[in-house]
Amino acid sequence: MSAVASLLAMDRTTLTAALKPLERRGLVEVFVDPNDRRLRRLRLTADGGRLLAEALPIWKETHAAVDERLGEHGADRLRADLLALT
Repeated sequence: MSAVASLLAMDRTTLTAALKPLERRGLVEVFVDPNDRRLRRLRLTADGGRLLAEALPIWKETHAAVDERLGEHGADRLRADLLALT
């Protein structure tokens, strides 16, 4: 959970709240690590994997369109500025 929260630039409490609807929809599973019961792990379900496979091309197309509108260095600048905010 900590690694995912860090990757998404959010705290674990926010991540936990964001995952609840995905769990209810059966897209992710949150489970206790069998080797360290203090840790919780995440896993995409089969339905979650299928939905991700459908969403990925849309995500790529949308980001390409945004990058194009921002110009040659605009996307890099935007990402750097957003990273600085986190």
